[in-house]
Amino acid sequence: MSFGNDLKVAFRSLRRTKGLALTVVLTLALGIGANSAIFTLVRGVLLKPLVNRDEDRLIYIRQSAPGVGDENANFSVPEIQDLRASVKTLSAFGDFSTTGFTMIGLGQPREVQAGVVGGNYFDVMGLHPVLGRLIGPQDDGPNAAGVVVLTYRFWTTTFKKDPSVIGKVIRLDVGVLGNRSATIIGVLEPCVPYPQDTEIIANVVTSPHHLSATMVTGRVHRMTELFGRLAPGATLDQARAELRSVYGAMVKEHPADYSPKANFQIGAKLFHEEITSGARTVLLVLLAASVLVFVIACSNVANLILTRTVRREGELTIRAALGASTGALRRMLLAESLLLCTAGAALGVISAYPMVATLARYASRFSVRALDLTVDSSLLWLGAALAIVAAVILAYVPRLPSADTASGLSLASGSVRITGSTSRRQRVFAITQIAASFVLLAGASMLITTLIALQNARTGLDTRHVLAINVPTMSYGKTPQQVLDFYKESIRRVDALPGVQKTAFGLMVPWRDAAAGVGLQFSADGHAHAVGEEDPRAQWRVISPGFFAALGVPILTGRDFNELDGQNKDKDPVVIISETLAQRMFPNQDPINRHVYWTDPVLKFVPGISAVPHRIIGVTADIDDQHVVPEPMVTVYSSFEEGPMFGGRLFIHTDVDPYSLVTPVTRIIRDMSVDQPIEHAATLEDIRAEVLTPDRLNSLVFGVFAAVALSIALVGVAGVLAFSVSSRTREFGIRLALGSQPRDLLRGVIGEGVVMAAVGVLAGAAFGFVMARLASSYFLDMKMPGAMPVVISALVLLTAAVVASSVPAVRAARIDVMKALRAE
Repeated sequence: MSFGNDLKVAFRSLRRTKGLALTVVLTLALGIGANSAIFTLVRGVLLKPLVNRDEDRLIYIRQSAPGVGDENANFSVPEIQDLRASVKTLSAFGDFSTTGFTMIGLGQPREVQAGVVGGNYFDVMGLHPVLGRLIGPQDDGPNAAGVVVLTYRFWTTTFKKDPSVIGKVIRLDVGVLGNRSATIIGVLEPCVPYPQDTEIIANVVTSPHHLSATMVTGRVHRMTELFGRLAPGATLDQARAELRSVYGAMVKEHPADYSPKANFQIGAKLFHEEITSGARTVLLVLLAASVLVFVIACSNVANLILTRTVRREGELTIRAALGASTGALRRMLLAESLLLCTAGAALGVISAYPMVATLARYASRFSVRALDLTVDSSLLWLGAALAIVAAVILAYVPRLPSADTASGLSLASGSVRITGSTSRRQRVFAITQIAASFVLLAGASMLITTLIALQNARTGLDTRHVLAINVPTMSYGKTPQQVLDFYKESIRRVDALPGVQKTAFGLMVPWRDAAAGVGLQFSADGHAHAVGEEDPRAQWRVISPGFFAALGVPILTGRDFNELDGQNKDKDPVVIISETLAQRMFPNQDPINRHVYWTDPVLKFVPGISAVPHRIIGVTADIDDQHVVPEPMVTVYSSFEEGPMFGGRLFIHTDVDPYSLVTPVTRIIRDMSVDQPIEHAATLEDIRAEVLTPDRLNSLVFGVFAAVALSIALVGVAGVLAFSVSSRTREFGIRLALGSQPRDLLRGVIGEGVVMAAVGVLAGAAFGFVMARLASSYFLDMKMPGAMPVVISALVLLTAAVVASSVPAVRAARIDVMKALRAE
């Protein structure tokens, strides 16, 4: 009989068991759909080639200082010049300095994330314009005109693909570091910029700081990222070796600029690997989770198929007795499996389309590539491949009778008797489901407990009643005193609004601007570091009087700043320090009227920060504005009277709805300066919630996977026990007739379910431990779950197993003795 006829027979056979067929199709659709959607996501974000020309020749070069916890120390201009002059395995270098501009002259004034690049950057990166032209060598040098290229996403989302932006002149303001005008010359093709939130890319002349002598000559003034192209015939390993050799010579030649404690290092990787690194771990873990769901679905369906095969063993025995070979019987089962799996795959692929859209929004938190994700034919091919794999597995699960064996059913009997082999297989599949579910449940529990801990961490700030607004410093046409007076007047006017308790100026918004934190080496009265050691580091913040009151943070001793601080040049400049700094630098001492002073060599490149001793006038509770879980913070606060004025954030403490103040505050600022950007108004509570969004999404996605897996596994356990009870009706009747109590049968069946669950938990724990250890060797940020998530997951599974076992257990306890004894 041909395979086509097998398919016809299989279709007629499945029509007689519509309920089982529907269950199998839906279960497979869930497993295949989830895997297809997530593979599409992984392929689009991690595997799909970049648009960069010859991306396999494009590398990212990183300098790091792991000794002081700096994983990306960037490069200085002298370092880049040394590498360009000495490294021969790289044919060209491209440099990119991340910065922030305030852009005026094109719609509403706004802050933009920007990059400052040299003339050969786009050639090295292998990118092209979609409109106009890109920055080239002709745009280098201090006498070049300022030019700007818009990234494709910024052009499409902000300017709706308006081609008339080409040729527009804009002003780029960097606060106290100066400002320049620039002309928009082009739009970059759709690509993944680095960093991925970059909105505009400008030439060096647009940033006065990049043209300063200190930037050009300062070896420790590191603020530039570096890219390179492998020379013809050179390999990545050869480039790495030469970079390390040249870098080692640089360190020996300039020992004062490379602290032994910092342990400066250089490394290189393919640009594709660097651009996808932020999403790699979470997507591969998500892919592993979907594979586990597929395993659970196949195990569940295998149990259903195995149960059906046992019930039709009489039919199979008759076919074997009439001459059907084992191959013919197996082909018949394969035809049935193919029909079921094809239907499941078709439904799974259809359901994968909306799943891809949802998961893409989730993954965009980790990689901007997910926003451009498109579904192509690979989704269909993967669905077909998974269907074939599942069909083969299901066709070879059952044990088939042969013509010369008497095992299985008597030809004259229609009763169901499970062989030991069949029972073991059913239990193995159920245990497999529980083990995979436990791994998923433990992972989801770890993420959820971590999220709860993050959300419940005490920040020390009054997050609910503080509104933070970005009002960046603008230097165009203003003296430093006029910039200061602008913020003073803004604070005075906002303070006069009804419901406002206190308004203050700060350098950065907690958590949202964590990357903008400035850490500098410092020392204090009586402090002496050991030979070969660096001075400790402290965070530097510029604030106005009332800053701590606005954030709800107490001053523990001493006083706050006032308007007289910084105005009298004959007196010592003053600072306020954090509690941790006071404890470390002045243990068991009163720090008031003692002195701290900056010693960092980078100070020569930062205008306005004075290295003279500053008198301590107050000690405040720690404010960790960088980590969502507060850590001890060593911080020095300077008054904005002294300056310099970086950042530009207003904090408004209010006893009314904070968002009701956005409109009046915007009106006040705009009345004072029409060009002043006023953006990103949000309460500190909402800002912290936004920062925690990736953690919340991780918990939600993996929680859904775990819940689905748990549901399928429990249905599998209940199905195995229900089938066991139905096949042991006569046995249970005899036991009841001999004096067993119904509760004994109840305990026995539930006990079987608990034993399966316990074995599954142990197997899942062992498998999860091995896989986590293996993964941790490839992913440095991979963490083992703590005891609490594991215990919670085990208890949830065992409890759920008891519940799932209770239905067949109650059925066993209610068996009618006389009917059971008459059963064959």
